Amino acid sequence: MSVREPRLITEQGLDARIAAIAEPVIDDLGYQLVRVRVTGQNGCTVQIMAERPDGTMTVEGCEEISRALSPVLDVDDPVGDAYHLELSSPGIDRPLVRASDFERWSGHEAKVEMSVMHDGRKRFRGVLLGMRDGTAGIRIPDAKADAPDTFWLQIGDIAEARLVLTDDLIDAALRSGKVPGAEGHADN
Repeated sequence: MSVREPRLITEQGLDARIAAIAEPVIDDLGYQLVRVRVTGQNGCTVQIMAERPDGTMTVEGCEEISRALSPVLDVDDPVGDAYHLELSSPGIDRPLVRASDFERWSGHEAKVEMSVMHDGRKRFRGVLLGMRDGTAGIRIPDAKADAPDTFWLQIGDIAEARLVLTDDLIDAALRSGKVPGAEGHADN
């Protein structure tokens, strides 16, 4: 079933190992992995964000993924200790991990952190302009008069990017019927 757009912004270390195990399972169920994060909350928590290709997610979808993924993670045992598995939608202020995310959310405010300096800075906050030739565009509305206000950032150099919660973003999510918030939890 899998011919999905790859994630361009990915995890490192243990998070990456879990993502490598989880992504094929999630993909086979018809969903897309958004992000994996391991935290020290409640002992150890493995947080996995996923969604359908159209950007939606339901509680039932979280439960389906959890039921399929739990035994696979138990067999591979990447964490090595007891952990809580937490499945959720990306939420309205979602991470941007695919080129299509930057296109889909063009016109909305985002925070972008680079893994390398770009024009003397690593952090950008502004309005997404979409994609062009492997770069994500962002316009900084409050840029100084003598400074550039538009940047095209190499997607491979982006360490993290996420939407900023604004009234416009909430309105767009409500209009599209894609108001996330479904969460499912399974303990391991």
